[in-house]
Amino acid sequence: MNIDTGRSYQGTTTQVCGLFPFAASSGAQVRGVPIGRDMHTAEPIGLDPGQWLQDGLITNTGVWIQAQPGVGKSAISKRICTGLVGFGFGMVVPGDVKGEYTPLVEALGGVAYRIGRGLHTVNPLDAGPLRAAIDAATGSRRQELAETVRARRLSLLEALVVIVQAGPVSTMEKRLLAVAVDTAAATAETAGSEPIIPDVVRVLARGTDECLRIVAARDDHEYARETRALRATLELLCEGAIRGLFDGPSTIAYDASTAVLSLDISALDGDADDVVAAAMMCSSAWTSTMVESSLASGRRRNVVEVSDELWRRLRAAPGLVELSDRVTRLNRARGVVSLQITHSLSDLEALPTEQDRAKARGMAARNGIVILGGLDAAELDRLSAITPLTSGERALVTSWAAPPTWHRGLAHPGRGKYLIKSGERLGLPVAMSLSPSERELYNTDGAWATTGGGVA
Repeated sequence: MNIDTGRSYQGTTTQVCGLFPFAASSGAQVRGVPIGRDMHTAEPIGLDPGQWLQDGLITNTGVWIQAQPGVGKSAISKRICTGLVGFGFGMVVPGDVKGEYTPLVEALGGVAYRIGRGLHTVNPLDAGPLRAAIDAATGSRRQELAETVRARRLSLLEALVVIVQAGPVSTMEKRLLAVAVDTAAATAETAGSEPIIPDVVRVLARGTDECLRIVAARDDHEYARETRALRATLELLCEGAIRGLFDGPSTIAYDASTAVLSLDISALDGDADDVVAAAMMCSSAWTSTMVESSLASGRRRNVVEVSDELWRRLRAAPGLVELSDRVTRLNRARGVVSLQITHSLSDLEALPTEQDRAKARGMAARNGIVILGGLDAAELDRLSAITPLTSGERALVTSWAAPPTWHRGLAHPGRGKYLIKSGERLGLPVAMSLSPSERELYNTDGAWATTGGGVA
């Protein structure tokens, strides 16, 4: 039996909606950072987490970005950052492990500090951008800001101790750290400076009356024995593998006129996880005070914050998920759009304890927006705990993960393609194209550009 081929008709959706009533736009507004065009309807798609929050579409401005390496995770995060900066946002990259945001930061007129041995150093006890705000404040506001700095100092110092000793901090050690930090801070403030870790070590070695009371030591000898482990851990911060990085005054300074800032720790990328984790924690704590500082000064500026390779700072020791969350928690509900970028949720399984893994999954699930690039089916199964996907969406995302042909010069099938999800809504499949200047600034394969061996 012969069947005639069907005839092809073309028309607008207004004209042919009676024949095919299922063609409809996704309803996404163009307003926001232009990401690309809808792959089904060709309508332009804009992304503005702040506006989506005000419109009631999401409950927080966190953005989770996940895709296989090489398909454009960094490209879309940099597009979002560039667009938001154009709309008046500040931008901060705390702990840029690979240094890949430095060209963009400098192109946007910002400052990228390189942290490493022989380069810039960060004092984890530095009040950072909040120092000027504290000095300018009076009364209860001054006390509030001072308590904010104290809380960050204690949380960060506790995290560094956890990293060095690869284990939790006891209740007695926490109380000792609090007394030592307060004493060192008071002495430094009198001298017009910031406390540093060696100051804390000296306070613990000397042993104040309060320290002796906490330890319940009968004499100096017993006190020295009971505090030996804690003092040795702090001394490792000054003499061990991270010597010269966090044991002196900060050599970086915050300028309120600087809207775009990055702490580039790529010089430490080849170090062990504990060194990188310490650098990321210290960088995050220092940069997180930018928001608080702008609020305190009355010159509020919304900020987009980029957290790439987040798990490198969480897997170094048990308990770092909670401590990391505590260090930066004060940024929430303060006008911050946070971009958390990873290539696989299996990174969660590398965290030391099940408690850490559960908390990390919670951190991921709390993001209001999820952006997915090409991923395999196993990864999408893991993602079901964060965002529901229809069968059609799963098929689309996995098709972007398919290997390209072996012919050179052809782009990966998933390059520049993303599914934007939020809650139970159907996702927006978007194809993003880059301008020539973006291709240059967003390129993360520059290391291969001048090599031989036939690599183009």
